[in-house]
Amino acid sequence: MLYIAILTALAGEFKVVPFSGEAFRFGLGSTVFFLLNLIEQPKSYLRTGILTGLTVLVFRLIKDFILEGTPSLGLSLHAHYPAFVFYILYAIGLVLIKPQKYRTEPLFLGGMISALEFVVNGVEHILRSTQFQSEEWLMLMGVAIFRSYFVVGIYSGLVLKDQSKRMEQVLKTGSGLYAETLYLKKSMENIESIMALSHDLYQKLRKSEHPKWSRQALQIAQEIHEVKKDSQRILAGLSKLYLDDNKQTMKLSELLEFVIHANEKYSERLGRQIHFTVTQQIEDFATDRYLPLLTILNNLVANAVEAIRGSGAISIEVNPFNANLQFSIRDNGPGITEEDLELIFEPGFTTKFNEEGVAATGIGLSHVEDIILTLKGTIEIKSTPEGTTCTLTIPITQVKRGEL
Repeated sequence: MLYIAILTALAGEFKVVPFSGEAFRFGLGSTVFFLLNLIEQPKSYLRTGILTGLTVLVFRLIKDFILEGTPSLGLSLHAHYPAFVFYILYAIGLVLIKPQKYRTEPLFLGGMISALEFVVNGVEHILRSTQFQSEEWLMLMGVAIFRSYFVVGIYSGLVLKDQSKRMEQVLKTGSGLYAETLYLKKSMENIESIMALSHDLYQKLRKSEHPKWSRQALQIAQEIHEVKKDSQRILAGLSKLYLDDNKQTMKLSELLEFVIHANEKYSERLGRQIHFTVTQQIEDFATDRYLPLLTILNNLVANAVEAIRGSGAISIEVNPFNANLQFSIRDNGPGITEEDLELIFEPGFTTKFNEEGVAATGIGLSHVEDIILTLKGTIEIKSTPEGTTCTLTIPITQVKRGEL
């Protein structure tokens, strides 16, 4: 609150005096006061308003004393107490309006604050002058509208930027959780198979009268069973997070924007200059399967970024294809050799190693293929020395959910 009060008092000294004399002013004080209240969200607007009013009053009294020597305290108080009243009334208005409720409705919020500022400016003007003309009230209204929408515009820009960053983090986390869930499901199948083999070995050893080895085989089967139960609990938790998040939808165009934005950052981090283009030849629609789509597209585009050395270009095309949605990701990197092309969907296969020779830890094309299969789709990769093209074909009924 003190932070808001001090900045408001200082900003109030940057002013315009629209009417005759020095009594009434249009300063930056109320602009800063409103903006900081929106950003900082103090626990009490009223206490903040009272503290700000007192700070402004004391600041102006001290300024008068320093600049004018020893003026009459009564005259100085009479000149500046309307500013104290202004901030208290402004704070009362914020309490009644509750601006945080309308942070996503900037036009409505701007209109309410314009009305509030017009009223409190009017009260301040009345306290300072007994004579005023209609054009003065029109000026008060115009300034109130301009300042209110100016502040709301700045705040909306800050909020949208913050929301965009949060959404990016949520999408990264969500797509990662989705991939991890699929890994765990696949591991669960392997665990189940190993447990069955261990129990079968136990049965055979018991029948062949090898009690020591049969007990050990049984112990292994039991330990694997415990691993399976722990994995099931983890899988249930991950699935709940994924399913809860998947209740929302995202536009196809927004999904593509995120993929491009994320990989522009990735290419910059790798020190590569890559030009990205997106061509969407299908009407925009909403999807609730954005997490698997993000996981697929983000990994394929990231692979293309890694394949390019120095500078290059990557394009994403989205087209209707019969009853399917077709994505084509093209890059102008050096391409994939014929030998590697035959192995790229093998689990654990990678052509990417760091400077120490350690293999990459991305999810791999085998897992990308698994995700595509869950959407009943297909993936095809073609490569030449001039570049690589990945083509995904997914039934549109698998991803299209509702209308925009």
